[in-house]
Amino acid sequence: MKFKPGKSFLLLFLILLLASCQVGRFMVYNLADIRDHKKFPAREIHRQGEVFQFHPTDRFKVPDTVTVGKDRRMPFMRFLDESGTVALLIIQRDSMLFEHYAKGYDAGSTVPSFSMAKAVVSLLIGCAIEDGLIKSVDQPVTDYVPELEKNGFANVTIRHLLQMTSGLDFKESYFNPFGDAASFYYGRRLRKKMGRMKLDTAPGTQFDYVSGNTQLLALVLERSIGGQSISAYLEKKLWQPMGMEFDASWSIDRTKGGMEKAFCCLNACARDYARIGRLMSRKGEWNGTQLVPAAWIEESTHPDTADGGVAYYKYQWWISGDQKSFMAIGILGQYIYVHPEKDLVIVRLGKKEGKPEWWRILPSMALSF
Repeated sequence: MKFKPGKSFLLLFLILLLASCQVGRFMVYNLADIRDHKKFPAREIHRQGEVFQFHPTDRFKVPDTVTVGKDRRMPFMRFLDESGTVALLIIQRDSMLFEHYAKGYDAGSTVPSFSMAKAVVSLLIGCAIEDGLIKSVDQPVTDYVPELEKNGFANVTIRHLLQMTSGLDFKESYFNPFGDAASFYYGRRLRKKMGRMKLDTAPGTQFDYVSGNTQLLALVLERSIGGQSISAYLEKKLWQPMGMEFDASWSIDRTKGGMEKAFCCLNACARDYARIGRLMSRKGEWNGTQLVPAAWIEESTHPDTADGGVAYYKYQWWISGDQKSFMAIGILGQYIYVHPEKDLVIVRLGKKEGKPEWWRILPSMALSF
């Protein structure tokens, strides 16, 4: 084939042009990927001081096989490999019962949280209320984002955002490059886009899981904490006091003056995600210090079906059917599973969700403890 420099230059120009916009980034990067933390600008979240350590133990025996489907069994380790699991940690009463990493990953590997970040935003809202920076969950969103009043948000409260009952007009599609999810994930003007938000239904009437709610929560949080970034607030309130083992980061929409993509993009290591689970299991207490009010943890993990709420979701956490455990969940099968009665935390991180329904498997695993 004869080389044609003119066509090659045109192709390169089109690629560069596409890469400079939302649709281009969607086409180049395609769908969510476990390496996405390397693709976007981010703010660093620094650890400090002595690391809180889980205790190693040999009292847990890995099962030889696991049931897949109705009656097929396969070796447990093969199951982890074929399901795309890159990290699986099982911790009970601060003992590391099981810690496994796929080839190419280890304890220091950074993995994007995806929507597990929503649960962290909820924790920070609880901290901001305790700090007196936010009055209550019943405060109107327009107290912090007055530009939305003209769009009909006067009756939308912080509680509505936490509960996913705001009535927000937002399409949670990951396959449409022109959709809201792509706009928030790949776009570079989050604050501007939020100023244009509208409602589809009346607030407090129905549950609709959409990431726009969490990003709007983040704007409320950003304006309430005045002058510091959400990443800096997380570092101050939780990351450093909890003795995290590794630095983390939070992806932002653009390098200069960017905003955290709070609905998705906290980037950390498996053990530190597990420490977030421990904080929840201990009702916000950390080695004698109450980092998050216990009442907030209780309120966040016990369902309320009033005003459009559902029994399986509360304040950015997914609640199991027996209401004894709860989870932070991210696309690609990222999970922080917490069973407070058993003081049990399970973290599963993946390249993909895989065929297993982890939201069913993790509570079933807890039965053996």
